[in-house]
Amino acid sequence: MSTMLGQYLRQFGQKLVRRKPQFREEPESSETPPPNTLDLVVIGLDNMLGAGIYILIGGVAKYVAGPAIILFLLVAGLTTLLSGLCYVELAAGVEKPGTVYFISYVTMGQLYAFITGWNLLLYLITAIACIAQAWSSIFDNLIGNHISEALEGTFSLQMPYFLASFPDFLALGLVLLLTGLLALRVYESTLIYKVFTGLNILVLSFIILSGFIKGDLHNWKLTEQDYTLAAAGSGDAYSLGLLGSGGFLPFAFDGILQGAATCFYAFVGFAGIVNAEGRKASNPQWSMPLAVMISLFICFLVCFGVSAALTLMVPYYLIQLESPLLQPFIYVGWNSAKYVMAVGTLSILLYSLLSIMFIMSQLTYAMAEDGLLFRGLAWIPAHTDAHTIIIRTTYARIIVHTVAPTGTPIMAILVPGTLAAVMALLFDFTDLVDLMSFQSLLAHSLVIFSVLVLRYQPAQNGSKKEKTEEETETKPEVEGGPLESEPEAGTSNILQSLWFPPSTIPTRKSGQIVYGCASLVLLLIILSLILYRWSSQVFSGDPVLTTVAVLLLLLITGVTVIIWRQPQNPSTLPFRVPALPALFLVSTFMNVYLMIQMTTRTWAQFGIWMAIGFAIYFGYGIQHSLGENNDQQPAASTFQT
Repeated sequence: MSTMLGQYLRQFGQKLVRRKPQFREEPESSETPPPNTLDLVVIGLDNMLGAGIYILIGGVAKYVAGPAIILFLLVAGLTTLLSGLCYVELAAGVEKPGTVYFISYVTMGQLYAFITGWNLLLYLITAIACIAQAWSSIFDNLIGNHISEALEGTFSLQMPYFLASFPDFLALGLVLLLTGLLALRVYESTLIYKVFTGLNILVLSFIILSGFIKGDLHNWKLTEQDYTLAAAGSGDAYSLGLLGSGGFLPFAFDGILQGAATCFYAFVGFAGIVNAEGRKASNPQWSMPLAVMISLFICFLVCFGVSAALTLMVPYYLIQLESPLLQPFIYVGWNSAKYVMAVGTLSILLYSLLSIMFIMSQLTYAMAEDGLLFRGLAWIPAHTDAHTIIIRTTYARIIVHTVAPTGTPIMAILVPGTLAAVMALLFDFTDLVDLMSFQSLLAHSLVIFSVLVLRYQPAQNGSKKEKTEEETETKPEVEGGPLESEPEAGTSNILQSLWFPPSTIPTRKSGQIVYGCASLVLLLIILSLILYRWSSQVFSGDPVLTTVAVLLLLLITGVTVIIWRQPQNPSTLPFRVPALPALFLVSTFMNVYLMIQMTTRTWAQFGIWMAIGFAIYFGYGIQHSLGENNDQQPAASTFQT
């Protein structure tokens, strides 16, 4: 009985860590030259300078940072840079470039891939709902706020406290409309990409230039008297925020990390660099990391300029939350510029919505095709072969070249699109922003963890067929992910193996040691909680809390040294992150500490989403994944996963 139970548990564990095989693709013949660093920078900027700038800056400046939002952006940018370099290495170790979900499936195994894909799906759905609400607010602002006033007067007393003050039917209709258009094969072209990228640059440049012309440095030195005058004259035109202590840093340093966590979304998008285009670069080992760093630096400068212009043109406590970049022009008397800005902003947000919805349907289709989500989500109507769907990535945007009317994965579009529409209808805008930023931090943390574990694992042959993996499951040596364990001959040489590994290249045993030591993430979480809740007591010398913090630091240092002593995989990659495991330690601590700054409601929403995801995976996905069906092979030509 015990033998059968042990065998069952072993097979169950092997299912959790089964990796997806890579199938080598024939190189595409193309007359276009390989992209250089500048081309990759353009790709990165197109992804980063998106909806985040238009929807995040207002709330952070009004409630958390004031004019000091530029400091918050600096912290978020540095954190993103560390994660971006880790993502470059993770993607460089995969033969066929793809999404984070695909890379996780190939390198870390099935359960890890599901967690990554499931959280990425929530991020995309939340981003759609958030952008739709921002679009709705800007449109409503153009027509005199009549829609919001009518809805708030009708529904405000009937909405639960954990939802928005009134349902946003305009955002609901927008998402449903775009979902329907996408299901009816909306086309996106390189020309459209160029037009909207140029429009985006023009709008942001106009905002920054306007700040230099009409900005007032007094708005960075506001006093209580200014606040009193604003409160007396604002009437119902604005929702007045808090003054704090006034000046450049009105809310002191207490909210810097919380604001930085929210600002994190403004820098997402570097993954577009590390795709098929980045892998084709003439010198990828330098082009990809350099492009990530340059893109992030330029993105920071743009965010810095827009934030400075906003807080110079209008007092931070008067900023409008959902449409912050329109109000300054009214405040300084440029009413005509408001309409020009509104048209440009609405167009850019609409384009961002369509782009994200493409990616959301792509991810949903990929996970359903792999069997981790319900296979009905990968359904394509009859009379059209799935091979007619060809998805390519040009400048990190999904572009549909050939799609027959009946060849669209309808359910992969309609189901998540409907969920995004419901969230846009009912959820509060601030909650959506926090949840979106939380998911960004979590996704980057998963990438960093993967890089650390894989750097110290023995070489793996990821191109083996799934059938081979199935056949070897019953053998003593089973190829699998780094989570697998094997019986050890003894424990007498454990300490010696920790400090003096017997081999100069990674072995299964050294890989397991690193994986176990990577649990120092738990220590980082505990330390972050202590510093978040009782930072003043720790630094003031409280005997209990200070002792606990010091012990945690010693444990973290010791575990990090153990990881450092283990041999690293000597495989040649286009790029390898320097200073591991120190960079892992710093980056993970920053991400974890920023995540802890999020509200309890954000953590509750994340917990509910993960509970639903695990119920789907353990109740359905683990039994219907491709690894459980040897005779079923991935489609050769569908949405690129």
